[in-house]
Amino acid sequence: MNQTMNPTTAGAGQAQGETRIVGGPKRDPSGPGPQIMAAGTLEGNDVYNPAGESLGSIQDIMLDVPHGRIAYAVLARGGVLGIGDKLYAIPWSALTLDTDRKCFVLNVAKEVLKNAEGFDKDNWPSMADETWARGIHQYYNQPPYW
Repeated sequence: MNQTMNPTTAGAGQAQGETRIVGGPKRDPSGPGPQIMAAGTLEGNDVYNPAGESLGSIQDIMLDVPHGRIAYAVLARGGVLGIGDKLYAIPWSALTLDTDRKCFVLNVAKEVLKNAEGFDKDNWPSMADETWARGIHQYYNQPPYW
């Protein structure tokens, strides 16, 4: 059964901090995906909003090592061949994996992302700073994963 993301109902029944997966069943049921995947498989995936506008691509997936959880995804946008990209920390639970289109969907308008606090490759934020981390989760209307 093919599912599409409805921004008004996305996340219904979703556990706190859980990432949604939409799309049809796998053609080949062997292998680990889509519930279990290597992080490297997801890096480089494009990110769109529900309107179909390109928001960028996943550059990195950052782990909270002591807690064994994904802390956030790093969304890169605006550069050319990785040069001049502006980076954004996106709470993992704010992303929906679309297995049909092999991309992520982030339920924000381009303008909302444009106004988000970003960073560059030489000045990464510290998710260990709980004030910063809570602010990022609040900006994207997501509960903290911890």
